[in-house]
Amino acid sequence: MMEHDMREKAKNAMRLILEAARFEVEEVDDPLDLSAVRDGTCLLVLCSNDRDQISQFDKTNYSLMIDDHEMNCKKLLFSLEKDVATENCIQWGVDEFVRYTGEAVLADILNRELALDLTPSKAKKTAVAAAAAEKEEPSGITIPHFPIKISEQAAIRTGGVQGAAKLRFIPYFLFHYQSSGEQVYKDRRIPFDADGWGAINAINGIKIDLDGKLVEDTEIPGGAEVCDPHIRKEEATERIVSELIDRLTQKVRIKQEKGDAIFYEEKILKPDKKNITVDAKQVYIPVWQIRGKKIVEVNAFTGELLSEPMDEGVEVF
Repeated sequence: MMEHDMREKAKNAMRLILEAARFEVEEVDDPLDLSAVRDGTCLLVLCSNDRDQISQFDKTNYSLMIDDHEMNCKKLLFSLEKDVATENCIQWGVDEFVRYTGEAVLADILNRELALDLTPSKAKKTAVAAAAAEKEEPSGITIPHFPIKISEQAAIRTGGVQGAAKLRFIPYFLFHYQSSGEQVYKDRRIPFDADGWGAINAINGIKIDLDGKLVEDTEIPGGAEVCDPHIRKEEATERIVSELIDRLTQKVRIKQEKGDAIFYEEKILKPDKKNITVDAKQVYIPVWQIRGKKIVEVNAFTGELLSEPMDEGVEVF
């Protein structure tokens, strides 16, 4: 049995977690602990280590009547017993409890909604097995891409919504530019030396900084989607050259005196296009797309929450 004081502390912590997830939480009569309602979802919570109590909770169907509408309730069990197994409950142990209590505090600090995994234990095991089988299945596709450093579950937590996650590889043109040459006007010498790296999103044209040394040319996981570019390599290269010319262009003002008069002469000096070289190659960045109440995307390489989903056709990075 879970001691009374321990159960009260567990109940209070569970209330904190559920309220951070925007549930309306109330205490209920024994043997249950809490009820939580949000957007048509009802949760009944039991904090217990008692096997008979857990078994009864697991096999009992509960419903809630709100405004003459009957709602079937999901069941959330928190137990410290590691070898307790349920078929019809969402089951949390120490790992889930520690994770969600910490995330609930952070969600409160950031004033954002906590995302909870409310998948029943049986369905979760089936889904995990299916996902593992899919990931074990080789894709047979090898592309130059940045490594996947963020797991699916970590991406879902970062995104703050529950839903189906899909791994997508977004095309970019990784480029290295070099510029040389100079122009001399009057007594002024203007050099046009430049050397740098960057990348352009091949779907929406947004520029970002990327370290090309981190690209790996390996097989991607099975089930991942490789997105097609909407911008041609030639278009991206022309844009890089044009923007580099604009950046290096300088306005020179020369002061001249003639007798008692002083006047200024201005000259616009631009680098010669023939002195600029751009090497570009297509690479891919992995992105987790989570489709829940809304679509969110998380960079699977950096863990960054992207501003808008790629499907909306707006800025991603």
